[in-house]
Amino acid sequence: MKKRKKERNQIAMNRKDNHMEKVILIVEDNLKNLKLFKDLLKAWGYTTLEALDGKQGVELAKTKMPDLILMDIQMPVMDGIEATKILKNDTETKDIPIVALTSYVMVGDEERIRAAGCDGYISKPIDIHELRKTIENYLPK
Repeated sequence: MKKRKKERNQIAMNRKDNHMEKVILIVEDNLKNLKLFKDLLKAWGYTTLEALDGKQGVELAKTKMPDLILMDIQMPVMDGIEATKILKNDTETKDIPIVALTSYVMVGDEERIRAAGCDGYISKPIDIHELRKTIENYLPK
């Protein structure tokens, strides 16, 4: 267990020390949305990791320590709310910014999502300029 923690910390430190590309984990079950986000992020100079549900997202976040997580909320297996709570309650991943990408836009949804631990909130359909501005807010170049 301590060896894994040390390895994850080393990955994160090496990336920062070497000024490597920032890594963004996309947690999204809709393959069209996933491809769109991946293509945009790569065009903007980011490296991406992808997960199709919250459970995979939590596992990838804990092993790869991304710089930012884009988290869909409504997904199979484990939703984005539960995945966010797990990551924010883990001492190793609690400081990774999580931005919710969601079609939940009713009164109170943003507050509920932020209360679960999401640092940012973008409603779907995504405005590409808003997405880029939000990412750059968390990952200044």
